[in-house]
Amino acid sequence: MRDSKLPICAVLLAGGRGTRFWPRSRMRTPKQLLKITGSETMLGETMRRLQSLVGLRNFWAVTNVEQAAGVRREMRGVPAGHILKEPVGRSTAAAIGLAAIHLAHEYGDALMAVLPSDSHVAEARRYRKVVRLGLDLARKQGTMVVFGIPPTRPETGYGYIEVGPRLGQERGRAFAVKRFTEKPKLRLAQRYVASRRYLWNAGMFFWRVSTFLDALKRFLPATHDALLELQNFIGTDRYAARLKRIYSRLQNISVDYAVMEPATRRASGLRVAVIPAAVGWSDIGSWAAVYELMARKMGANISSGPIHAVEATGNYFWAPKKFVAAVGVRDLVLVETDDAILVCSRDRSQEVGKVVKWLEETGCKELL
Repeated sequence: MRDSKLPICAVLLAGGRGTRFWPRSRMRTPKQLLKITGSETMLGETMRRLQSLVGLRNFWAVTNVEQAAGVRREMRGVPAGHILKEPVGRSTAAAIGLAAIHLAHEYGDALMAVLPSDSHVAEARRYRKVVRLGLDLARKQGTMVVFGIPPTRPETGYGYIEVGPRLGQERGRAFAVKRFTEKPKLRLAQRYVASRRYLWNAGMFFWRVSTFLDALKRFLPATHDALLELQNFIGTDRYAARLKRIYSRLQNISVDYAVMEPATRRASGLRVAVIPAAVGWSDIGSWAAVYELMARKMGANISSGPIHAVEATGNYFWAPKKFVAAVGVRDLVLVETDDAILVCSRDRSQEVGKVVKWLEETGCKELL
């Protein structure tokens, strides 16, 4: 059943820490609250891309207690009650489930666009066109839609979606999902890309609230039942205490493993569709990715402030309050904040999270 009157809601997942963007990314100022690619924060860019499709009052966010104030500042005009705070992290199945029960409480049923808050999209107009298609497909009860990004390289850090046959009504635009696959080793990723049958899973989903809750009941029943118990307390003075008590019991599992993978099985009764989305997407997962996004030509030096380079190439410098002189260095990342400096080779910037782990283990809370 399709319902053209369903409200459209954007649920932004905004609780990640972005440890690979240390030292700029901290507990209270994570990646989504940073201005990384331009004059807006990543969260602000995400909202701006969607505002012509989703009214401010239909934006929602799921974040954590430490970041809630920053998220609320970025989402001006969004009702305060739409900023949902997880008392503990329980991965994406629980986070999306929390949003779903709030949407069910407020609207009865609605279309959900579930999106990361810290991705970059170069082709905003094309992106909105594909979002409209995803929402239209998701109006049909029992249909779950995911965006698939055409791969540009054999990336081992992303999950992949194996594409099945074209869907009849949406011929040429949407396909059945054959299966979701985990992050592969390099050789397997190379095979995936060469086959042209796989897309990157960007973590962008579309469905009706009722469809998602039905799927959660089927595949993650204990979490579903606990969330429905919590739903009874929304809007009451007992909600905060119940949330804290119930949320810690929820299973810590991603929506991909908990719902999307079992939904592709033939006996699930659900239709899982993928829409190829060539929209200039990047998850900007490291400082190296920022460099690649901003460099207009190979070997360029990228700096947040004035720079003089002498036989220096391929470097990324973030030191907006300082003049940078670079002599004879190549392919480096340097990021300066008031209390820390990161220096690493560009090809090892994915390992910055190891520094954050060490800081946690050694109790250096002031640097987190």
